[in-house]
Amino acid sequence: VQLQAFGGGLVQAGGSLRLSCAASGTIFSINVMDWYRQSPGKERELVASITYGGTPNYADSVKGRFTISRDNAKNTVYLQMNSLKPEDTAVYYCRADIEPYPPRVGAVGYVYWGQGTQVTVSS
Repeated sequence: VQLQAFGGGLVQAGGSLRLSCAASGTIFSINVMDWYRQSPGKERELVASITYGGTPNYADSVKGRFTISRDNAKNTVYLQMNSLKPEDTAVYYCRADIEPYPPRVGAVGYVYWGQGTQVTVSS
């Protein structure tokens, strides 16, 4: 099982980017999927999370600007980022709780991380 993130890049302030993260492998189920980010000299922080049923949760710093969504059929989570600010510049990582085959009874899954994708917002 692995996660692979796509969609980072360079954008001007006020612009938009869409990140994608796809899980692949012998997957039984995927529970919560998240996006984190880390800037130089700072700790990794949670940006947004989404449950299997589609309930989102956002950091205060991105509420109203970012939207997390997922396609369970494609094992993919997305992060639509609008009205980007220079302070959004970071490496963005996806994370997911994935239960592989064969499934364990009552398990919520192992934690998997994607490789990170750079987002740079210029002023």
